[in-house]
Amino acid sequence: MACHLGRVAYRPTWALQEAIKRRLIQAKKRHMHLPHVLLLLEHPPVFTMGKSGDDRHLVAPGDAEVVHIDRGGDVTYHGPGQLVVYFLLDLDRFYRDLHRFMRDLEEVVLQTLQKYGIEGFRVQGRTGVWVGTEGLERKICAFGIHASRWVTTHGLALNVNPDLNYFNRITPCGITDRGVTSIVQELNRSCSMAEVSNFVVYHFDKVFGAESRVLHNCEAFAYLEGLTDQKQLQASLTMPQKDPGQFSRKN
Repeated sequence: MACHLGRVAYRPTWALQEAIKRRLIQAKKRHMHLPHVLLLLEHPPVFTMGKSGDDRHLVAPGDAEVVHIDRGGDVTYHGPGQLVVYFLLDLDRFYRDLHRFMRDLEEVVLQTLQKYGIEGFRVQGRTGVWVGTEGLERKICAFGIHASRWVTTHGLALNVNPDLNYFNRITPCGITDRGVTSIVQELNRSCSMAEVSNFVVYHFDKVFGAESRVLHNCEAFAYLEGLTDQKQLQASLTMPQKDPGQFSRKN
């Protein structure tokens, strides 16, 4: 299921990921197959710090929220104009290889960029998708995942048209000698977030051999409510979480 959620708050969306992960693990233990879930969305401005992150890379977060989370990697930014895709997958039904999984996610983005005539590439030793000239490359998509019993959470953040000034408040992914860019900046023209989202789902299916059913807005929230046994999910995702302490600690 590819669920388009619009703009939703970070913390409750992380809690939603955890709820979906629990259901997928429970199903696996019972030898049942629930559909994999992709969450496609945007967040209000937030900086997230992965397990290997360094607080010194939070240069000047200002009024943006800061959340320490359980994915790999260092600090990154999420905000309006950036397509975030969370992959809730049971890798036992694909392959048990996290390195391959990361390379396949990069391939999804590389093929998506090709639809816009943007030549992306990988940089050895640096997870992500980059554009420009090697040695002077600019990062256009960041990745970070977590896996529990081979069920994945978190995913990718593709810069479609975010305010890139937010990246000046951090050292993105701990990298000091490279810049950050977006699809719109590379094209020098506007670009539809909905279109980019559709391309990502299409190329996910192509790379992973999947066949996603696409759900939008109310239909997507209704499906997720049934999957996780939660009511009024849409309202909870668009409001700040009352107890941020449960998720702001380092893991």
